[in-house]
Amino acid sequence: MAPKKKEKNLKRSNIITLKLTDIELAVLNEAADVTGLSRSEYVRKLLLEKQINHQIEVVADMNDLRKLVSEYGKIGSNLNQIAKHFNSGGSQSRAIENEIHQCIMNLFL
Repeated sequence: MAPKKKEKNLKRSNIITLKLTDIELAVLNEAADVTGLSRSEYVRKLLLEKQINHQIEVVADMNDLRKLVSEYGKIGSNLNQIAKHFNSGGSQSRAIENEIHQCIMNLFL
């Protein structure tokens, strides 16, 4: 099978120069690396297609996630106990409520 000949209008003979800051260059390099494209291919696709789809792999430690979920459950339980105490009209709940309200007001004033 004979190799395909490029059409004359598809030959890339124009070179452009682009100045970037170190941060901008790092962003361009990272974006091109993530998509598996060269910088030139990435910029061409961005220019012509307006959107480049790429996948980001998220790695999570399941043990850490389980611990966090457990902690959130304990915090929720504590909040429920506090709410139950205040709603049941505990002996000093009104005084504590006023003190909490005053502390909140002090934070925002």
